[in-house]
Amino acid sequence: MSSTIATSVMDLTEKLALYRCQVALRQFETRAYDLFLENYVKGTSHLSIGQEAIAAGFAAAMRPTDWTFATYRGHAHTLARGVPMTPVFAELMGRANGLMAGKGGSMHLTSVEHGVMGSYAIIGAHLPIACGAAWSAQYRGTEQVAVCFFGDGSVNIGAFHEALNFAAIWKLPVVFVCENNLWMEYTRTSEVTAVANPAADRAAAYGLEAIIVDGNDADAVYEVASTAIARARAGEGPSMIEALTYRHGGHSRADPGKYRPDDEVAEWMAKDPIPRYHARLLAEGASEAQLTEIELSVAAQVELATEEAKSGPIPGEELLMKDVWADGGSSWRN
Repeated sequence: MSSTIATSVMDLTEKLALYRCQVALRQFETRAYDLFLENYVKGTSHLSIGQEAIAAGFAAAMRPTDWTFATYRGHAHTLARGVPMTPVFAELMGRANGLMAGKGGSMHLTSVEHGVMGSYAIIGAHLPIACGAAWSAQYRGTEQVAVCFFGDGSVNIGAFHEALNFAAIWKLPVVFVCENNLWMEYTRTSEVTAVANPAADRAAAYGLEAIIVDGNDADAVYEVASTAIARARAGEGPSMIEALTYRHGGHSRADPGKYRPDDEVAEWMAKDPIPRYHARLLAEGASEAQLTEIELSVAAQVELATEEAKSGPIPGEELLMKDVWADGGSSWRN
């Protein structure tokens, strides 16, 4: 088993950009929660507060033509790939100016233009789909890589094992990333999983290296992501990465997360990826003024996106049949 630690692989300008991304993901998710409390966001959603370093680190390592496959906890991955805040906020609010005109909501964010190939609400369902995309890239010789993110709750699903086996046999350009936040919804993963590292300890069964990374360290994530993506692009096959992290809140916004021990929560709060990266940047030569400017700039961006999303219209009946059939409408069936 190998464990990856952070090394300096980016210059300060690139690291400041990585910090900006993490701050943007945090501020977006915090505002999304506020909008839910204000009744602008209907239904539930699953926030990534505390897990920003994974989405930011991988996105920084990917090419624009690469693909992201995410779970229902996909806001951060969608934004990290370059999707603007306004259409994502609007989608959460069910507005016509949303990313999918308000029809998808929180758990189905998709932007093919940005390489975001969907957020999937069915546990583990997207792993074989990511394999299909990777197989397509391999067949067409495009050097594209599929990066598939999933939670520790997916590792005991049949699709997880089928996808890893298929990817290994065909040496597909796909990187599997388990965002292990220790809890399968309301159940501690270790209580229902036979191995200590639910994803990494299964890698050997498919001839893959067991890779564990500190998922709260953006530099470590970027390094391990860069290596795995480069391997995949070079035709050396898939990788299985287990990123250790922790969601600050409950499973969803309706879940207060009180089942988690207070000392465990406190321990992981002390490992918050954003203050940690803030301190590292100061130690590496960034100024407090630079970091404050980033934080204020992101805050202004969030304010503008919030108001733009709120001003969007409620979808009309004309959208009911749009994108349901291949030609975009239902008239050909009548």
